[in-house]
Amino acid sequence: MNDIMNIKDVSNYLKLKEQTVYRLLKGGKLPGLKVGGTWMVKKSHLDKMFSDVLNEKLKNTKIK
Repeated sequence: MNDIMNIKDVSNYLKLKEQTVYRLLKGGKLPGLKVGGTWMVKKSHLDKMFSDVLNEKLKNTKIK
């Protein structure tokens, strides 16, 4: 269960306000699932999302 995070955990991990994390989850910008009124996020999903976005940005960056 160490991989499962709540809004407070995600907030601390990403260094964002809890309100921002909630808004991002609700808007589908962060991967998560609402279970019994509580948002649950897998840390591994956040890490993969970050890596995927970073890799895409690096592909589009033209470094000479």
